[in-house]
Amino acid sequence: MDNIGALNAFVQAAEARSFTKAGQALGVSSSAIGKTVARLEERLAVRLFHRSTRSVTLTPEGALFLERCRRIFCEIEAAELELAQLQAAPRGKLRISMPHAGMLMLPALAGFMRRWPEIELDLDFSDRFVDVIDEGFDGVIRAGDVGDSRLMSRKLGTFHLKLVGAPAYFAARGTPARPADLASHACLLHRYATSGKLEPWPLRRPVELPATVVANSIEPLICMAEQGLGIACLPDFAIRTQLAAGTLVTVLDRHVRHAGVFRLLWPSSRHLSPRLRVFIDFMAEHLFVPS
Repeated sequence: MDNIGALNAFVQAAEARSFTKAGQALGVSSSAIGKTVARLEERLAVRLFHRSTRSVTLTPEGALFLERCRRIFCEIEAAELELAQLQAAPRGKLRISMPHAGMLMLPALAGFMRRWPEIELDLDFSDRFVDVIDEGFDGVIRAGDVGDSRLMSRKLGTFHLKLVGAPAYFAARGTPARPADLASHACLLHRYATSGKLEPWPLRRPVELPATVVANSIEPLICMAEQGLGIACLPDFAIRTQLAAGTLVTVLDRHVRHAGVFRLLWPSSRHLSPRLRVFIDFMAEHLFVPS
């Protein structure tokens, strides 16, 4: 058990890059963490950290040892969770980061809450870059590819961007027959909240679009398009109801090329908890399925 305690002190210090923060997490002094790590280094006959007055960083040997320690603690957690699963259904807090467009995933989230009422969802809606591990998220939902080797991922579904407008708008302004026709139409554009850049429309041949309205969230663009104020480029999962009801119709389908992927990412160093496992399975099954 003393060895496990020393390994835990090492892992806390390595992930926090600080003896002080590791001590705070474990309820001991920073000097106690330093002495524990020093004894561990002496026993292993290897230096695990580069130390300075401002920070500690892992040596190559320390980085290798950290991965082994994570696996050890994952196995311990897995054993504990397996025993817990025999006693109760998934429960507890689940902290998930979702994009702003995740507001349009609320029907799937509501279904999950009804299915697993003992799981408490802590949802953070943001398009900013999220460090899943350092910020303490159980998982994040994002569009695009995985660029962090520390993360595991599962594909939740594929979506497509569509150019849409209200039938009344096209009756009044005409229906564009080719991308160049968009230059004479009211275009409702989306600006990325993180970069401030306009999201390009996925046309096979780029066209300079008039910016009638620019918004950093797609919900107002959906509303304005329904009100007949212009043409918007929107993900199909967000406008499924409007397309089915006919309040929005697509245009220039053969000139649009797009396929995006939503993924759920979680730290590879952690055992997949029962509550996260059922969340991933439920969202993969229901996120892009009409309710």
